[in-house]
Amino acid sequence: MNYDLNALPDKPGKKLPFFASLKKLISIIGGERRNISLAFIAIFLNAGLSLTGPYLVGYTIDHHVQTKNYHGVLLFAGILLMVYITAFLVNFAQMRMMGGIGQRMLYRLRNAVFDKLQELPLDFFNQNKAGDLISRINNDTDKVNQFFSQSLMQFISSLITMTGAGILLLAINLPLGLATLVPAVFLWLFTSGVSPWVRRKNEASLKSLGNLSAEIQESLANFRVVVAFNRRDYFRKRFGEVNKENYDRSVTAGIANHLLMPVYTFGANIGQLIVLSLGIWLIIKGHFTVGLLISFISYVNSFYNPLRQMAALWANFQLALAAWDRISHLLSLENNLRVLENNCQGAGPSRGRQTTTAGPGKVRLPEAPVVQFKNVSFTYPNGREVLHQINFSLQRGKTYAFVGPTGGGKTTTASLIARLYDPTKGLVKLDGRDIRSYTPCERTSKIGFILQEPFLFTGTIRDNILYGNPECAGLTPDKLEKAMEDAQLGTLLERFDKGLDTVVQTTGDGISLGQKQLIGFMRAILRKPDLLILDEATANIDTITEQQLEAILKNLPENTTRVIIAHRLHTIENADEIFFVNSGRILRAGSFREAVEMLMHGKNES
Repeated sequence: MNYDLNALPDKPGKKLPFFASLKKLISIIGGERRNISLAFIAIFLNAGLSLTGPYLVGYTIDHHVQTKNYHGVLLFAGILLMVYITAFLVNFAQMRMMGGIGQRMLYRLRNAVFDKLQELPLDFFNQNKAGDLISRINNDTDKVNQFFSQSLMQFISSLITMTGAGILLLAINLPLGLATLVPAVFLWLFTSGVSPWVRRKNEASLKSLGNLSAEIQESLANFRVVVAFNRRDYFRKRFGEVNKENYDRSVTAGIANHLLMPVYTFGANIGQLIVLSLGIWLIIKGHFTVGLLISFISYVNSFYNPLRQMAALWANFQLALAAWDRISHLLSLENNLRVLENNCQGAGPSRGRQTTTAGPGKVRLPEAPVVQFKNVSFTYPNGREVLHQINFSLQRGKTYAFVGPTGGGKTTTASLIARLYDPTKGLVKLDGRDIRSYTPCERTSKIGFILQEPFLFTGTIRDNILYGNPECAGLTPDKLEKAMEDAQLGTLLERFDKGLDTVVQTTGDGISLGQKQLIGFMRAILRKPDLLILDEATANIDTITEQQLEAILKNLPENTTRVIIAHRLHTIENADEIFFVNSGRILRAGSFREAVEMLMHGKNES
C-alpha cells in the first residue's frame, strides 16, 4: 500500500471540495458547541453595537448639531460612549472564549494526529520522513489553531458587520446603496477566481517547509557520520538547496496571501468616491441630508473595512485549509495490517503456553507448529518481490537459523514472523492460527524480537527493559532484580556501573552499540516469549559476552523456539535446522557444511 503523504495531494480526486474541507475542518471543534454559540452571540451583539454608532452620529447631526441643541449633543455623545464601551467588553469576552477553544482544539488535534501515527504500520514510516511528520504535528496543527483562535471569529464578525452595513446602505437610499455595492461584486468575482491559486501556493509552501524540517532532522541525526567523513560541504549544499526551495515557495505564498488586500483597498476607495459624488448631488437636489450622508459614508466604511479584513483573513483561511489538507490526508490513512482490539491494560497478557482462543472454535492446537508459512510471497511498495511462494514450518522448542547474502530476505522473513508486515500473498500462522487473528498484545506476548540496532528510550535501563512488559512493570526493585537473576541476566547487568539505574540516552551518547544490544537482549528475555527472534543480535558483542548470551538462551524454557539470523557462522553451528534465504526462495540446508557451501557459492536451486 502506498503511504507516501507527499504523493497523496497530487493524485486526482484526493482533494476535497471547498465546502467539504470546511465542514471537515469545523468538525474537529464539535465538542465546543456551547462556547462557540456564546461566541457567536457576542459577535452578533458586537456587530449590532458597531452599526448603531453611525446612525446615532447622523441623527445627532441632523437633529441636534444643526439646531444647536448642545444638551442633545452631550446626551447622544454619552450614549455613543456607552455603546462603544459595551462593544469593547463584548469583543474582549469573545476573544478570550475563542482563545480557549483554539488551544483545546490544538490539544485534541495533536493527540489525534499522534494517535493515528501509532496505528499505522511500518510501511508508513519507511515511506515518509520523520521531519515532515514532525512538521505536520507541530507546524500544520498550529496553522489550523491560529485560524480558529484568531481568524475565524474575526472573519465571521467582519462578515456580519459587512452584511448589516450593506442592508442599512440599501435601506437608507436604494439607488445610492446599489451604486455603492457595485465594486463589491467585482471583488467577489476576483476572490473566487484567485482562491484556488492561493490555496495551491500555500500547500506548496507547507510541503517545502516539511521537506526543510526533514532535511534538518536527518542532518542532525547523522551528524557523527558527517563529521567522520568530513562531508559538511555535502550536507551544507543539500540544506542550501532545500532552504532555497522553501524560500522561493514561501515568497510566492506570501505574494498570494497579500494580493487581495490592495485590490480590496482600491475597491473600497472606488465605493467611497461613488458615495461622495452621488451623495453631494442628492444633497444639492434636496433628496438627502448632511447627517444621512455622514452616516452613509460611515456605513460604507463599515462595509468595505471588514471586506479588507476578510481579504487578509481569507488568505489565512486558505493557509489553514492547506494545513488541514496535509493533516486530514494523514488522519484518513488506514492500517493495511488488520488489527483486533488491543487491550493491554490491567493484568499482563495471556501466554501462548496456555490454551488461547480467538472466538468460537478458534483454540490453539498443542501439536500445531509455532510458525507456519503457506505459499507466502512478499513485495515492498514500489519494489521487487523479496519472497516468492514460501512454505516452511517451525516446531516448538527448536533452534532455527536463517542465513544468506545481504539483501536476500532474512530480515524480511523475520519481520513477517513478527507481523511487522503482512504477506502480499499467502498465509502466516502462529500456533496454528492465522497470525492476523491475534490482538497486538497476544502476539507481542508470544514473540520476542532482538534487533541488530535496538531502539532505546531516554531514561534508565529499568525503564527500557520494562517497556512492553506489563507482568514485570509492577515489581519492586528487589523483585525485579530477582527475576533477572532467575533468567541469568545478572551477569549482563553487572557490565553497567549503576545497574538498573544507568541512564540511557536516545542518541546513544555514553553507551556503546554492544551495550545497547545487551539492553535489548535483557528486555526480550525478561518477557519470556514463546518465540525469540535474534536478528544479528550479537553482531556488536565480543566473543566472551556472546558465550554468556548463548548460556542464557540455553536456560530458556524447553518449549521456547529460537530463530537466529546471523552472518557469523559459529552462531548457527548448533542450530537444529538451517534455512538458506536468497532470490525470493528459502531452502533447507541438510547440514552446517551444506549451508556454508550455499553461502560461499550463492546456490539457490530447488
